[in-house]
Amino acid sequence: MSSVKILLVDDEIPFVETMTKRLIKRNFDVLTAFSGNEAIKQLQEHMSVEVVLLDVKMPGMGGIETLGEIKKLYPILEIIMLTGHATVESAIEGMKLGAFDYLMKPCDINQLVSKVEEAVTKKRMHEDKIIEARVKEITSKRA
Repeated sequence: MSSVKILLVDDEIPFVETMTKRLIKRNFDVLTAFSGNEAIKQLQEHMSVEVVLLDVKMPGMGGIETLGEIKKLYPILEIIMLTGHATVESAIEGMKLGAFDYLMKPCDINQLVSKVEEAVTKKRMHEDKIIEARVKEITSKRA
């Protein structure tokens, strides 16, 4: 898989630092944000992000609210929710809003990498379908 850019969003600085190192060791390009608002700014500046790893519990704009905002702005961006405080309600809400998956912290790094790869594959397939549809649209207008 070609280089994948991830945005890691969590208000816990030690967690972000540790996960960033672990993901970089696995050849991911990692951006970080410590709040929902900062995450949205990062996405506006870095359009090549393919997967967001998003903490559920954050002060200010929480993870579920951030998920909703990101999905409004970037509907095919894949988001994996991370939490140390899982509840069935927040998992259901996240999935309803379009989260790709939901993992408990601390999560196994191999499981996380696998989920990220699945999410990237899904996003790239959506992008390919959009391109195919646009090409068909353009070529049918010429016919």
